Amino acid sequence: MDFHFSEEQKMLKESARDFLQTECPKAFIRKMEKDPKGYTPELWRKMADLGWMGIIFPEQYGGIGGDFLDLLVLLEEMGRACLPGPFFSTVVLGGLPILEAGNESQKKEFLPKIVKGELILTLSHIEPATTQFDPFLISVEARSEPNGYSIDGVKLFVPDAHVAHWMICAARTKGETNSREGITLFLIDGRSSGIKWELLRTVAQDKQCEVVFRKVKVPQERILGGLNEGGKILEMLSQKAAVAKCAEMIGGAQFVLDMCVSYAKEREQFGKLIGTFQAVQHHCANMLINLEGGRYITYKAAWMLSKGIPCTKLVAVAKAWVSDAYKRVAGLGHQIMAGTGYMEEHDMPLYSRRAKAAELAFGDANYYKKLVAKEIGL
Repeated sequence: MDFHFSEEQKMLKESARDFLQTECPKAFIRKMEKDPKGYTPELWRKMADLGWMGIIFPEQYGGIGGDFLDLLVLLEEMGRACLPGPFFSTVVLGGLPILEAGNESQKKEFLPKIVKGELILTLSHIEPATTQFDPFLISVEARSEPNGYSIDGVKLFVPDAHVAHWMICAARTKGETNSREGITLFLIDGRSSGIKWELLRTVAQDKQCEVVFRKVKVPQERILGGLNEGGKILEMLSQKAAVAKCAEMIGGAQFVLDMCVSYAKEREQFGKLIGTFQAVQHHCANMLINLEGGRYITYKAAWMLSKGIPCTKLVAVAKAWVSDAYKRVAGLGHQIMAGTGYMEEHDMPLYSRRAKAAELAFGDANYYKKLVAKEIGL
């Protein structure tokens, strides 16, 4: 694998950084944390006009026709900027399953609208009984009816459900609660009768919801990927979403390192710049070691996923390492910044809070370490 970015990827990275520095300053992020929607339609339209929503979708659906690596380049810059809003839930959690598993009619209906920024999607997957991440721990039921299915149950931590036009809901159509067999994915109109949502308080102050389904009617043609075939799709999506989240974390960790190095070159203590002290130098060096290790593992996993090469072990290694690495980088950042870095007005808490939230997304380090142990025969 060539770890260098192509010229197109370099241009994407540079243009995304310039755009986000202008359109997504830290004051805007703090404002969106308190905003009920968590994003602005104006910024969403600008991102759509840049082609970001369609970066991974084929040209026949209005997209750019890029691959998973191109998407990661963009997500890294979004993580660096702490971009708020429903991009991840729409493109990764909503668009990717439709692209990978949808029939042609579903692709033609949804993908062009995603590309144009006309639709916001999300995935309702995690359930209250879940004590740790398990993509197959599904108990929400979809009962067969003459004209389709009726869905009952509760989902937790559904990102951006309060603004989503459509949800992909994982429901059980047969089998035991923890079986990968018997799971079906349904495309559900977010305004359907019987759906209620409530915003949750989260450490990152992002927009995640509890969603309650009460006899929500879904027609047969809204099944995504086939009846009882949802387990395979969730397995694919869990891997790609985990690696995509790693890219966001790498971007955030890079910003923390850059911020701390800049601070160490300016802050004086005991008559010297703190960057001349060995302890601070070692902190910055350890931050870079954590960051670069995570970056190469993440992009290797993304390359293998983009080529369709089985990489369960590498995905697990990437998410386990980056989940811990981002926290370590943020922790060292707080040590370098000292009391200043704990002030609410400072940028450091924006990143340390997101480091904790991202650690848990799609499985924490302990979950993936178990997968690694299983992959090496233990």
